[in-house]
Amino acid sequence: MNRIQSIVWLVPLALLLPAASAAQEAVEIDEWPVPWEDTRPRDPYVESPDRVWFVGQRGDYLGLLDPSSGEFEKWDLDPGAGPHNLIVDESGDVWYAGNRAAHIGRLEPATGEIVKIAMPEGARDPHTLALGPGGDIWFTVQGGNRVGHLDVETGEVRIVEIPTPGARPYGIVVDPDGRPWFTEFGTNRIGTVDPATMELSDYPLPRPEARPRRLARTSDGMIWYVDYATGRLGRLDPESGEVREWPVPGGGDARPYGMAVDAQDRLWFVETGPSPNRFVGFDPATGAFTAPVPIPSGAGTVRHMVFHEPSGTVWFGTDANTIGRATLP
Repeated sequence: MNRIQSIVWLVPLALLLPAASAAQEAVEIDEWPVPWEDTRPRDPYVESPDRVWFVGQRGDYLGLLDPSSGEFEKWDLDPGAGPHNLIVDESGDVWYAGNRAAHIGRLEPATGEIVKIAMPEGARDPHTLALGPGGDIWFTVQGGNRVGHLDVETGEVRIVEIPTPGARPYGIVVDPDGRPWFTEFGTNRIGTVDPATMELSDYPLPRPEARPRRLARTSDGMIWYVDYATGRLGRLDPESGEVREWPVPGGGDARPYGMAVDAQDRLWFVETGPSPNRFVGFDPATGAFTAPVPIPSGAGTVRHMVFHEPSGTVWFGTDANTIGRATLP
C-alpha cells in the first residue's frame, strides 16, 4: 500500500499545564499519493469506506480511491473543465462543479456517462456544491458573485445575485431545513437564502477586515467559520446575529482554510499559512483548541474537508498531490 502515515499525540491547549493528568488523545493522519502528478487533487467525498471520490482540478478528471488497497481509478473530463468540487447522491451518481466550463456535471460511474447542465448567464464559475435534504444541490459562484439552486429532477437552475460587489460566495453548507449558508469571502459577511422565496439575507461580521472562507454548522444551529485573513475561528448565532471569535493557535498569519465539524460538534480546520500545514481542533464545550498537528506531506494547501461519521474521520486533498485522512479521537 502506497501511503504516508503519521501518528501525532494531541493534548487540548487548556490542559498543557505542569500538573496535567488528563490522558493524551491521538489523531492519526494518513495520506495517499495520487498517481497523476501535479493535478491538485481536492475536495474528497466519502461514498463508503472503500470509495473516496475527489476531483483533479488541474488534471480535468474525477478520481476514486480505495483506501484499503491504495488503488485509484480515473474518469477523464473534457479539457478545460476545471473541476472544483464534487458530491455523491444517494444513487451513487457523482456531481461535480465544472468551474472553468460553466456547467455542473453528473457522472454515472457504472456507464461512464456524463450529463452536463449549463449555467445561466452570469453564473460562469460554479464553485462549491452542497446537497440539500431533498437531494437538490445548492452551490456558490465565486467570480460570478451568485448563489444557485439546482433541481436534480428537472435540471432547473435558479440563481440569486449577491448585491455586494466582489462578495465572492465561497464555502457553503445546507441546514436540515434546506436553507443554504455560505461565506462571502471577498467581504466580511455570511449569507443565506430562503429556499421557498429565494430571498437573500446576510450577516455582517463585526470586523471589516474579516474574510470568512469555509464554514460549518453545529447541531445547535450555530454557524462557524474560519477567517482566512486574520487567523480566527468565528461563530455566528443566526437567531440573534451575535458573533464570537477566537484567535487560532497559529496567530494572524495562520490562514485557516479547509474546515469540518464532527459528530461531537467539534470543529476541525487546517492552518495553511505554516509549512507544513497544521491540522487543528476546537471543542466549543470547553473553548479549547487542540495542539496543531503537522500534515506529513506538508500539504501545500488544504482547501476543503469533509467529515465521515461512520468511520470518525476527516478527509482532505492537498496541493502536495495527496488525499489525506485524519482519524479523530
